Amino acid sequence: MIPFRENRSYRRFFEDVTVQEDHLVSMVDAARLSPSSRNVQPIKFFICNDRDINAQIFPNLGWAGYLKEWDGPSEGERPSGYIILLHDKSISAGYSCDHGIFAQSILLRAVELGYGGCMIATFKKEALTQLLDLHENMEIILVIALGKPKEIVVIDPVKDGDIKYWRDSQQIHHVPKRSLEELILKPKK
Repeated sequence: MIPFRENRSYRRFFEDVTVQEDHLVSMVDAARLSPSSRNVQPIKFFICNDRDINAQIFPNLGWAGYLKEWDGPSEGERPSGYIILLHDKSISAGYSCDHGIFAQSILLRAVELGYGGCMIATFKKEALTQLLDLHENMEIILVIALGKPKEIVVIDPVKDGDIKYWRDSQQIHHVPKRSLEELILKPKK
């Protein structure tokens, strides 16, 4: 298995398969060991695999912008773990691109451990901050939903410039990707 090839945005999970706490810690450790702009390391992590707290986190999240008719995973398909990235403003006024680097490291480690996940940047910030009882210097910047994937995600070539992901009649999730030829630029000779 090559983790980056298996790392997709999974949005449906086997909710009854718990993401073990030591696995969540291992994912955070992958982030901790990743590069940080100026090595400031201003991001902290809230981890959760508790069913009751997960059930309270879930309604505060947005799930799939291109799937307008879908309100997110149904009961039994919801995440069994979360890692929430927090900006500790007492360390630094900013976090540069650290959250993206850390999230990718977390998701790659998740794949290595047999899980999948989805980065979620659409959430109810105030409600989630209150739910997690965060100190005022902590700002939520990204939520990573985790679990054992319950869906198939496939990569398709972009057709006619359409990059919107979609689901077919079997609920297979299709993600169009641009070709390497379109993405790579070379110097003129």
